[in-house]
Amino acid sequence: MKALVLASGGVDSTTCLGLAVNKYGKENVIALTVAYGQKHTKEIEAARKTAEYYGVEHLYLNLEPIFRYSDCSLLKHSDREIPHESYAEQLKETDGSPVSTYVPFRNGLFLSSAASIALSKNCSVIYYGAHADDAAGNAYPDCSSAFHNAINEAIYQGSGGQLKVEAPFVSCTKAEVVKTGLELNVPYELTWSCYEGGEKPCGVCGTCIDRAEAFRLNGVKDPALDR
Repeated sequence: MKALVLASGGVDSTTCLGLAVNKYGKENVIALTVAYGQKHTKEIEAARKTAEYYGVEHLYLNLEPIFRYSDCSLLKHSDREIPHESYAEQLKETDGSPVSTYVPFRNGLFLSSAASIALSKNCSVIYYGAHADDAAGNAYPDCSSAFHNAINEAIYQGSGGQLKVEAPFVSCTKAEVVKTGLELNVPYELTWSCYEGGEKPCGVCGTCIDRAEAFRLNGVKDPALDR
């Protein structure tokens, strides 16, 4: 059995990569990194480093043109500033809509593209790192359990029952993701989560705040801060 892992270079997807390698062996795991027009290449570089660490085949896909119509603040053609506050604070200003860093239907597009590649590479499962904290408050609706169940069924049916989608952390907090990763010795020092592209994580964007809290709740220092 072979697995394809959506690998962004961040905490969640790298933990998924560690899980897949632990379960299937590195020779049966493929990492797929997708460019979507993000403002920096830090996460793509991190994905390459983590794939090299695990010794898995690493594929790259550019979906940037699809998102050229979006004004998401993560995208390089957007003039919108990336919010420097927690997701909880951002959600107070959205009236139930996704946060400004939500890339429209990104996970749906990534998983659909991954499905075609996975079938061509004889994989029977796709892993992606959605977790409950991202889905909370509708911040990222394509990280929810409802979305996962729907996309899994669509891909299973559309592949003639040959392919399924696993989101092992969809009901977990980010702290629980990190707990699993620490048990698996995931190389978090190689990962990148920050939405800004500086030399070091900014510490104030939504994902930096979430990441710091996840490591704090596990009683350990984030090794990426020592880079």
